[in-house]
Amino acid sequence: MESPVSGGRELRVVDLGRREYREVLELQRAVARWRRATPPDHDLLLLVEHFPVITLGRGSESGHLPADAAWLKNRGLDVVEIERGGDVTYHGPGQLVGYPILDLRAHRMDLHWYLRRIEEVLLRVLAECGLPGFRVESYTGVWTGTAPAGAVVMVEDDGFGTVVSGHADPLLREGAIRKVASIGVHASRWITWHGFALNVTPEPLENFRGIVACGIRGVEMTSLASEGAPLTLEEAGEAVARAFPVAFPGLTSLRAPEVALRAR
Repeated sequence: MESPVSGGRELRVVDLGRREYREVLELQRAVARWRRATPPDHDLLLLVEHFPVITLGRGSESGHLPADAAWLKNRGLDVVEIERGGDVTYHGPGQLVGYPILDLRAHRMDLHWYLRRIEEVLLRVLAECGLPGFRVESYTGVWTGTAPAGAVVMVEDDGFGTVVSGHADPLLREGAIRKVASIGVHASRWITWHGFALNVTPEPLENFRGIVACGIRGVEMTSLASEGAPLTLEEAGEAVARAFPVAFPGLTSLRAPEVALRAR
């Protein structure tokens, strides 16, 4: 990674490699507790690739996990209920998962603003890869594909378009727009955890077929490679780290060892 540009607050990027979901969940919770008690002068971004797991957010409905116990067992899928927002999703090899542990008091105490900035980070990654990227009104996350000009309006100051509700569902059912990244966050006393999942290779896509991903019926999940951008997870992580200081002005990103997680 290039040397960080000048700015007022560091984003220390820690690559955890491939880890079990439950292990990293407890790590996030512990780091967030420390940071609530003793707010540090920097933020963290944990990057990880998980072993196969299905997670159920606070908005999950039972009918969105239609897979039976045998299907789950055959695929080696753990199921974990968690405190983040959103519905059911899948994490696994070939997917870059990012957990920003940010103190929003140092940025802006507004969760809606924070969600839009995380979307911007991922949209910038798609743009760097030469892929179209946009938001879909009423559905958090990042999408790609082909949306007619009349279906997209500019609603954010970051320059990325949004497919409006009235056009989204037909395009979704046709597969004209496809979801490449999911977002589900949690915050306590303005310290964030949980985060985003970006499908990098086609490998995660098979297990999405056993669930109603993000609670959106008929959604087609895709990956960077499936859309013509064959990045490695390391390359995707570098692109994410480059995008954060653009979406969050004042941040500078730099690599940090895992021991940095205990820095208070």
